[in-house]
Amino acid sequence: MSQVWVSCEGVEELEGVEEDVRALMTAAECDDCEVSIVLCGDAWIRPLNKEWRGKDMATDVLSFPQEHEVILGDLVVSLETAALQAKERDYELRDEVRVLLVHGLLHLLGYDHETGREEQEEMAAAERKLLDGLAWKGQGLIGAAHGT
Repeated sequence: MSQVWVSCEGVEELEGVEEDVRALMTAAECDDCEVSIVLCGDAWIRPLNKEWRGKDMATDVLSFPQEHEVILGDLVVSLETAALQAKERDYELRDEVRVLLVHGLLHLLGYDHETGREEQEEMAAAERKLLDGLAWKGQGLIGAAHGT
């Protein structure tokens, strides 16, 4: 059974996140893996984005993979940015967070849409497969960003 740790930094806990991550990990065939989730606001994620990606701005999700077959890594999700994106896409906050969790988990599993067109298409297809398989709303973060 997967191990999931959820912590909140300056935001209220979002109900259902732990259950969503467990379902996602099962769908992604990561039943015996571990992942930690940090839910935060833009003030928390912005310095991380600057330090690790060189972008001095808030972002929606950051992934910090571990080089370990069981411990996948950490996901940091800004609920503040997620709420804005949810409003733009006419989603509920939980729907948008699910999309971000799928995207982030795929990064932990080694997908990288920023390395080329083929990799972008592969990751977009993996996002859609997981979202559809879980019957979760959304086309995926890559699909939303590129209008596919």
